[in-house]
Amino acid sequence: MRYVALACDYDGTIASDGAVPDQVVGALEDVRESGRKTLLVTGRQLEDLEQAFEHLELFDRIVAENGAVLMDPSTKEVETLADPPPTSLVDLLRDRGVEPLSVGRVIVATWEPHERTVLDVIHELGLEQQVIFNKGAVMVLPAGVNKASGLQAALDALRLSPHNVAGVGDAENDHAFLDRCELSVAVANALPAVKERCDHVTNGDHGAGVVELIEELVENDLADLEDRLRRHDIPIAERDGEPVTLRPYRTNVLITGPSGSGKSTLTTGVFEQLADRRYQLLLIDPEGDYDALDGVVVLGSPHREPTVEEALDVLDDPGTTLVLNLLGVRLDDRPAFLEKVLPRIQELRTRTGRPHWMVVDEAHHLLPAGLATAGESMPRDVASMVLVTVHADTMTREALEPVNVVLTPSGGFAESLEIFARAAERDPPDVVGVDPGKEDAVIWFVDDEPLAIQPIEPKQDLKRHRRKYAEGDLEEDAFFFTGPQGKLNLKVQNLTRFAEIAEGVDDETWAWHLGRRDYERWFREAIGDDTLADLAATSSEEDLDPGESRGRILDAIHDRYTLPAGSG
Repeated sequence: MRYVALACDYDGTIASDGAVPDQVVGALEDVRESGRKTLLVTGRQLEDLEQAFEHLELFDRIVAENGAVLMDPSTKEVETLADPPPTSLVDLLRDRGVEPLSVGRVIVATWEPHERTVLDVIHELGLEQQVIFNKGAVMVLPAGVNKASGLQAALDALRLSPHNVAGVGDAENDHAFLDRCELSVAVANALPAVKERCDHVTNGDHGAGVVELIEELVENDLADLEDRLRRHDIPIAERDGEPVTLRPYRTNVLITGPSGSGKSTLTTGVFEQLADRRYQLLLIDPEGDYDALDGVVVLGSPHREPTVEEALDVLDDPGTTLVLNLLGVRLDDRPAFLEKVLPRIQELRTRTGRPHWMVVDEAHHLLPAGLATAGESMPRDVASMVLVTVHADTMTREALEPVNVVLTPSGGFAESLEIFARAAERDPPDVVGVDPGKEDAVIWFVDDEPLAIQPIEPKQDLKRHRRKYAEGDLEEDAFFFTGPQGKLNLKVQNLTRFAEIAEGVDDETWAWHLGRRDYERWFREAIGDDTLADLAATSSEEDLDPGESRGRILDAIHDRYTLPAGSG
């Protein structure tokens, strides 16, 4: 479910001439029966609203006084979201003959043509107040207080995200809160400026338009309006100077390509673009690659498996992005871990619409080819997922079926796309004429033709595989310090161990492996780090003394990977 809440203005929207028709009351009841939340966002004062409308219990929260007051109708608890109006302001307005003048908990309100007097008084007193207009009404509020700030306070109280809200209104003071909603709707009687800025305009006016909107909301989650929401598209690249974007909902992306080709950079770039737009993300990280991302909560470590319950507890906050580090989960147990997590995440998504996106790195670890329980692991209605893997044919076909976008680094792109098409049982794309540069990537919207693109560079320099390569156990790809006579047999299963042993081996042993290009091969083939490999090759070619070459390489390892304290 994408829209888990409906936010409505009162006057001119659900109400006509101050009264709410019975059919609107019934429609609001339908919204609540569908499991969704309802919010009222109005410029009215609470006391006035209570006299005008006797069914306030239909709303989970009421934002009154144009964003300055929050009420929970179920408990009657009222929270004032800003300071009360200065006495000097009220007194001087009355002295200047401003009538009528209404004073609420925070708001001070009158009508045109008193706006000039109001502005003069604010300026004369040097107050940090703002004036908001609404169909002839003149409202004075503290700076920064509006319907959008009030709506956000209501959503915070309900643990909801604006990305899961459809909002409907009609007047100038509705602009701010409608812009905050994922879908903004104007009723047919709305001001032209409001209609122009909204994503959708109803056929019906006032309450009839709201009923029309609610019927579509309950029937199909407003799916018919999805194509109108291009303002939420997520830019991930450019092509010929134009943005290349992903739709934020019902898009399932596969990022695939050979080891060391740049998948982590592509993934980080997509991740950052989603995070910048305040989508909540869950990143399942089998190799500890993403612990160092800014602004994330990490659960799990090489020595501890994260639990489903603690993950759900963290995700309860819509503003939190979660990384689940699975280094503490045995390789054979990772599919079972996903089987535990996914049903609970899907339940959370149904109830709250979050996390908005799931990213599964090293997806072949969790959804391997031949997985007997793939039908249970993958939900039937997958939305907004990113899967990252080396070769698509190492994954179960059930996981590949929902993929509608394939993103791959330029190196080996044709083979990567062909492997995906074969594994997903799709027709392979025509790549003739697709000629990406070394720093480019290729995107294939599977209903169209592949395109060479220039990905947006991520802001963060991800220290790739830092846990796996720094602290993990590369059993099959271990390095052995043996020395020229084979007197040593020192096993190196990660970069931490490499740094420790390299510090202690004699100069002859160090130089012998360097001259044979052993370090270069191990860095390139086992670690998949071309930068380290190139550095080792250069150090060998320059014929540096053992101390200098050793220092150069170990410094680079420490710079590129976060090793445990005390290593090296």
